[in-house]
Amino acid sequence: MQSATKVLDYLQGRDVACALIGGVALGAHGVARGTLDTDILVSDRRVLEVDFWNDLRDLGSAEIRRGDDEDPLVGLVRFSQTAEPVDVLVGRSPWTDRILDRRQHVSVRSRSLPIVERTDLVMLKLYAGGPQDLLDVSLLLAIDEETIASEVEARLAECPAVVGKAWRQVRGRRR
Repeated sequence: MQSATKVLDYLQGRDVACALIGGVALGAHGVARGTLDTDILVSDRRVLEVDFWNDLRDLGSAEIRRGDDEDPLVGLVRFSQTAEPVDVLVGRSPWTDRILDRRQHVSVRSRSLPIVERTDLVMLKLYAGGPQDLLDVSLLLAIDEETIASEVEARLAECPAVVGKAWRQVRGRRR
């Protein structure tokens, strides 16, 4: 997590709204799952510029990938030259902006870390749509299905259509 906290500090020091997602966020919300990397969500496209990362040299060079118009992400910045790889995922606005506005902070070893809130994590997992993502949704729903389902239903209008489609499939399997 040391590499991830360096990236988080770097982003926050440059006024980039960010939040932990993926396996680390799952753990913070009560679902234990091993993960090989740390994922951080942002919507600020400045992170896709090579010069943005000039002052963060101790993690190696940033590998920058830009998505096309059909890609669910605007882009990705990967730091893979460390023992614990870190991916900075650039989500599409305005949906990602709203997710980041609702982020929470959790205390870990006397540090306050930004993390997506539980319902937004479910929606991001639905958006990703892979088998592991859908399993993660089921595990999160097992914690408090009634509350999460109500919150997801209330937010479906603000997210990409694929989220609603995946949600209906998950709900159909759980009934």
